[in-house]
Amino acid sequence: MERLPQGVRRLAVQLRTSLPVKELWEVLTDYEALSEFIPNLSRSTLLARQGSLVTLSQIGSQQLLGLKFSASVQLELTEHRPEGLLQFRMLKGDFRRFEGCWRLQAVPDATLLLYDLTVQGCLGMPVALIEQRLRTDLTENLLAVEKEAIRRRSR
Repeated sequence: MERLPQGVRRLAVQLRTSLPVKELWEVLTDYEALSEFIPNLSRSTLLARQGSLVTLSQIGSQQLLGLKFSASVQLELTEHRPEGLLQFRMLKGDFRRFEGCWRLQAVPDATLLLYDLTVQGCLGMPVALIEQRLRTDLTENLLAVEKEAIRRRSR
């Protein structure tokens, strides 16, 4: 995690897995199903697709200090399939900034799955409160993608 000025946080987490890039890509780009296996993502709706440009609406929710916290975003994603890169940025939503990417890279005997997120909370949202939660969520999200790819493989 990197702490940037004005309460901006950049977090990155990487997973090494034996699953092939193709299977992980299919899970990451199954936009309508993401909320079925990504923890704390309660809704993911595909709004539009034009070639490699995708617009999604997502709602995430979780418990923080006994309170239910919910945030919604409308994201624009750009699929760079040959490079294994899925970039996203918030068009509108409950954050001042929410952008990043998923990157898949084949290496000898494995695939690296990277999730990189830069986030800035909305006014009145204490960064310290969401910082630890984001750190945990990013790791859980990577593991959830891997688990879903394994589940689909065994079908």
